[in-house]
Amino acid sequence: KSMFEEVLAREDYGLYESAPYHPEAHDYLNAEIQLQYGPNDYCYLIAGMKKKVDIPVIASINSISAKWWAEFAVKVENAGADALELNVFSVPTDPKKNSAELEKMYFDILETVKSRVKIPIAMKIGRNFTSLPHFVSQLDKKDLDAIVMFNRFTEPDIDIHNLKMKTTFSFSSKEEINTLLRWVALLYGNISCDISATTGIHTSEGIIKLLLAGTSTVQLASALYKNGLGLIGEMLNDIEAWMRTYNLETIEDFKGRVGFAPEYDPEVYLRAQFMEKIRGIE
Repeated sequence: KSMFEEVLAREDYGLYESAPYHPEAHDYLNAEIQLQYGPNDYCYLIAGMKKKVDIPVIASINSISAKWWAEFAVKVENAGADALELNVFSVPTDPKKNSAELEKMYFDILETVKSRVKIPIAMKIGRNFTSLPHFVSQLDKKDLDAIVMFNRFTEPDIDIHNLKMKTTFSFSSKEEINTLLRWVALLYGNISCDISATTGIHTSEGIIKLLLAGTSTVQLASALYKNGLGLIGEMLNDIEAWMRTYNLETIEDFKGRVGFAPEYDPEVYLRAQFMEKIRGIE
């Protein structure tokens, strides 16, 4: 569960002082005014989980201003978190602000947090960047430990009876994994930070495909909401069975095997695949 800046602001200053800066999260808080965890409770949760589990505990925060990133990063590190995911998203509404200015916000956030904590930092991003490979490579150069692709956001809708804008959100579908496969394969081998894939992952086959493309880890949400936590064990068993079939002992034995090799031109390759597909349809 990602901690929103608005929850932090509400504890220190009151909800509505922060609301204008992040309307998406503000709408969410209005719908469920008492979130499951406040900022201090979130840190207590981390400390408690560290005593009960053997797996890494990774905190997550969703913010837009540098103050909250830095302050909360220190808190979760002190609470014992093994790593922190920065869940960054800001809707570009100002036509005067160019893509470089928007990307700088991500760079500044990363540098601010990295200067305050020693735990590994991951950044969860959306897919809407002018040049995604270049943007991620710049984050990589600033010592990002992992890139998480892609965030799934709420989307706008319109109530045609009340003539009002509203927010909608739906579970991901397994077809969404195809876009994810492309970008994981394109980035693998071109950046040094780990890749964590999320959105559209509903089957063990999908996980295997992403590992072949070059991801280091995967994240599940919609599939677990639909099928329950028992799905995790089923997926792991399926992956192990597939590995035994092909005499693979570790994930490293096949990770990135079907990624785009850096020595090839991905653009030329993708155009060739497109032409081949069109010929097949015709």
